[in-house]
Amino acid sequence: MSSGPDLSLVCKSCGAEVSPYITECPYCGARVQKRAPKLDRGGVPRPPKKGRSRPQLPRLRPGEIPGIRADRRPWATCLIVLGSLAVTVGIKSGLLDLANFIYGPGFDEPWRAVTSLFAYTHTAYEIAVVGAVALFGWLLERRHGAWAPILVFFLAGAGGAYVDVAVANDGLVLGANGAALGMLAAWAMRDVLGRRAGREDESDLLGVLAIAALLVLLPLASDEAGGIAGLVGGLIGIVLGLGLARLPER
Repeated sequence: MSSGPDLSLVCKSCGAEVSPYITECPYCGARVQKRAPKLDRGGVPRPPKKGRSRPQLPRLRPGEIPGIRADRRPWATCLIVLGSLAVTVGIKSGLLDLANFIYGPGFDEPWRAVTSLFAYTHTAYEIAVVGAVALFGWLLERRHGAWAPILVFFLAGAGGAYVDVAVANDGLVLGANGAALGMLAAWAMRDVLGRRAGREDESDLLGVLAIAALLVLLPLASDEAGGIAGLVGGLIGIVLGLGLARLPER
């Protein structure tokens, strides 16, 4: 360990002996040297600080914003919505026959329980139902994948329509109000179970309840909407939602 130099500098102004590590005399203030030498602390130099390692991010996809995760496109939900709109346009333009989509008493073809889900004649009814299908189908698809909205849509929609016509003999059924209620219930069950278990989330269940009430009351505004089809579709959605709540999110 090296020792520093002795107090050997002499101030030319006052003649006092001063430290070689200063530039001005502490007694008279006169400058004794232009630059003071660096202090020799005799210790081991500190290693250079390591910079924080930045995580290696994947390359941005087309249209993706940095810092925001891009979800996959809900292609299954889009196909369901576009199918409904295409059938509506075909019926109104005369390219498709509405009689091929109606499901009601006297129709022995079970496949009509599926085709009736895509047919509408009342615009307001279609906007309410297709809007709910688009919203909760997208949420289900983002959570579980494309198979989830397809499964819930057809099981809840066709199951509700079949019970309404073949079991309850309620009347003609058009549209997917049962499927919409089923998708709403299937998505909401995980958050309902989480709230009961004390888990916090950011879901607006009051808004979901308001949409559910609108869908349940649709038969009062449109003869196409089957009341029993909607209730049965919602019950099917609850059962499916209990199973989906146990599955991990993608």
